[in-house]
Amino acid sequence: MTPSRVLIQGAGIAGPALAYWLARHGYRPTVVEQAEELRSGGSAIVVKEPALTVARSMGILTRLREVATGSSVLSLLDPGGRQLLRVPTTSPRSVEVTRSDLSTVLHQAARDDAEFLFDDTIAGLRQDRAGVDVTFRRSPPRRFDLLVGADGIHSPVRGLVFGPAERFTTGLGMYGATVPVEPSALDDPEAAVMLTAPGRMLTIHPSRGKPLAMFTFRGGRVPGYDRHDTALHKRMVAEAYADIGWRGPELVEAYQNHPAPFFDPLANVRMDRWSRGRVALLGDAASAVALLGDGSSMAMAGAHTLAEALAAHPGDHARAFQAYEAKHRRQVDPRHRRVGLVATLLVPRTRHGLALRNIAVRAVGLATRTRNTLPAKQNSRV
Repeated sequence: MTPSRVLIQGAGIAGPALAYWLARHGYRPTVVEQAEELRSGGSAIVVKEPALTVARSMGILTRLREVATGSSVLSLLDPGGRQLLRVPTTSPRSVEVTRSDLSTVLHQAARDDAEFLFDDTIAGLRQDRAGVDVTFRRSPPRRFDLLVGADGIHSPVRGLVFGPAERFTTGLGMYGATVPVEPSALDDPEAAVMLTAPGRMLTIHPSRGKPLAMFTFRGGRVPGYDRHDTALHKRMVAEAYADIGWRGPELVEAYQNHPAPFFDPLANVRMDRWSRGRVALLGDAASAVALLGDGSSMAMAGAHTLAEALAAHPGDHARAFQAYEAKHRRQVDPRHRRVGLVATLLVPRTRHGLALRNIAVRAVGLATRTRNTLPAKQNSRV
């Protein structure tokens, strides 16, 4: 019998995107989400190919452009706060939105054809050759044909089926933290401003009138680290940015004063396989790639690929999972290989490395300005 009842853990990006496509292929998706409602806020993310094509096929691209962040310029500063480069960032081949806005648009596209259970999560599961029995924290137990973990880098589904996160997660020796700040923190509502010092980056992003301060910094492992220990996170941010000038002190203070700022080590997830029996993983749960800024695009593309594979192999989830993984790995694996280089360019470790990076940045900026001021005929040949 063709599997029809699919449980998806996670209502962020990958979950509702998968629910949308599964419903189009005749499946009955249920999405369970631990949070009480769709989460607000979040960093700006860029929806680009192959996700842009997926969004267009879903009929949501116009809506995404309507909720775009409004950021059109990146201003790169040196450690003293002096501008090194100011370049346009808008492109017809991408659209920048906040993570929460993308999640909302995807949920709106899927909600009429999928069941959503908020304020709940999977507490346990047992699978056999015919299905998966799931117990929930709040809802009565139910049986499904398939289960997909689309529940992020700290995926509980992955933990239940594949084992501890330490087996699959590789830290980059870096941390990321964000906090919302007052609109008055913006000098230019269309410009994202990024300061880089050795081992640290500090960014203010306008995020559609709800600016966000972002801290990205290098650091060793902290003994007894607890990802739920907000006091520890605040202390780590304060120590890492203690000598940063420019707007550093006020942004650190905003982080200290917020009751629940975001904080997480930056890490990659790499697995030999993304499925076991009737359970598969999707998005960051299967293949998180830090720093490249296209995790959400990969999640949307992976959701489409998984749904298409299930539709192409009705009644044979094993072949479908294999087809999904074989195709989507061609998107994900090259990105894993680029992470080290991206980390070096974004957050150089030393003053020397930063100086070399800035020389390259100035050269790029000069080339861009020169190209943009050439006459049209000459410009077309550059």
